[in-house]
Amino acid sequence: MLFSRLRMSRRAAFIPFLTAGDPDLQFTAAALPILGQAGADLIEVGFPFSDPIADGPVIQASYTRALQGQLRLNHIWEMLRSLTTTPQWQTPLVGMVSYSLIYRKGLQRFVVAARQAGIHGLIVPDLPVEEAEELAQVCRDYECKMILLVTPTTPLQRAERIVRICSGFVYVVSVVGITGSRDHLPPTLRPLLHRLRSLTDLPLCVGFGVSKPEHVEELAEVADGIIVGSALVQLLENARQDPAGTLAALGTFVRRLCQPLHQQSKPAP
Repeated sequence: MLFSRLRMSRRAAFIPFLTAGDPDLQFTAAALPILGQAGADLIEVGFPFSDPIADGPVIQASYTRALQGQLRLNHIWEMLRSLTTTPQWQTPLVGMVSYSLIYRKGLQRFVVAARQAGIHGLIVPDLPVEEAEELAQVCRDYECKMILLVTPTTPLQRAERIVRICSGFVYVVSVVGITGSRDHLPPTLRPLLHRLRSLTDLPLCVGFGVSKPEHVEELAEVADGIIVGSALVQLLENARQDPAGTLAALGTFVRRLCQPLHQQSKPAP
């Protein structure tokens, strides 16, 4: 529904990432509505994990800060339910979560809990496509989208398998390596998106390295969604000392990043 509406407007979705529980869940509960008010079309919520896959030092540090507070899955579910069950909540959520957490909880129990908490989809970065069908079926059963990652080094035949099992959107990793802010987006990104577009009609959302309004403006022409993580999470480093200032900085930064999306739209096909 979201991407269909945005496609009609020829506009890409802006998707900020925030770690649940960094520095605590009270802060997260205050930050998520601010992201929506500042222009987020969809919000990616990171579930802290002690051994994150592909995450750079900024997000790893964020997960560490959250876990130091004895964070538990049930605490995250409760916080999200308190937000998403209110009449004023409008912004869809997806979770970025290690398959280890899903498996430990039980696939069905995890997906059911996620849906009850207002999560519409799960990004599972460490789940190989060869082992993904069971979770994909559970997600289908409970109308939860399952999103896997395609990287610049993914062979075309494997990328075809990944996009077939995905629902919601395809997470396109822009660079080889870990998450983190970068000065420039790689020249190989447009050809990668072109190849994937020939394989699927699903929205293609680009993450890893996106950190500036200039990046957003560049991607607005070719991507269906633009994911910003490390550049936002870095603002949380001093959140415990200055929560009000950090919340204000998050809102200001998201508004700046979103501005190019409202100034231009993709050309009609």
